[in-house]
Amino acid sequence: MKKKKFTVIDESFTCTVCGNEVAPLGYTARNHCNRCLCSLHLDNNPGDRQNDCSGILRPVGIERNKKGVQIVHKCDKCNILKKNIAADDDDYDLIVKLSVNKS
Repeated sequence: MKKKKFTVIDESFTCTVCGNEVAPLGYTARNHCNRCLCSLHLDNNPGDRQNDCSGILRPVGIERNKKGVQIVHKCDKCNILKKNIAADDDDYDLIVKLSVNKS
């Protein structure tokens, strides 16, 4: 039997970076803070919680594609790049800053 590539985990959490109380999205999995856009490196595949790195995934840029706006994160601990689809309640001003700060 083939393993799922996406496990939906849409639950509230407290952001370890900014302390924001992040509510569930209600329409897909919540995978980053809507205030600072940071996440934790916990997954190999979305929602599987199989990665033991636990580094902070910080937003470093955005990409636009058929899925919409994706936030590009870089892990502070292992330097991996991950992409997460922007949520409806994400800080739009911060997303705009990411789009103009090409580094």
